[in-house]
Amino acid sequence: QVQLVESGGGSVQAGGSLKLSCAASGFIFSTCAMGWYRQAPGKERELVATISNGGVTKNYADSVKGRFTISRDNAKNTLDLQMNTLKTEDTAVYVCAAPATRSDGICVNAGDFRVWGQGTQVTVSS
Repeated sequence: QVQLVESGGGSVQAGGSLKLSCAASGFIFSTCAMGWYRQAPGKERELVATISNGGVTKNYADSVKGRFTISRDNAKNTLDLQMNTLKTEDTAVYVCAAPATRSDGICVNAGDFRVWGQGTQVTVSS
């Protein structure tokens, strides 16, 4: 079964850095575009960054451009999010996301994220 498990969240002061990781299993990771979302209390879920299955194409929300970097290791089935120069408004639960998969484990509909991890809390204090 498809599973996404995030780690690396925590508390940090503004201006600091954190690196989130997502361990993927149960599907053919290298066939899947992947994404990071975040949701702050009282706010709608926000797409933070996406990366193509090969890792070449990356897209970022305007709010994190130049500060966050998404990357992946297809040999290890991991997705990372390096977050630098953190701001208090980055405080949220960060969630790893993948598209739906066929029965053979190959992802379909790249960019249409249907599978979610449990999330990891990031708290940035001033």
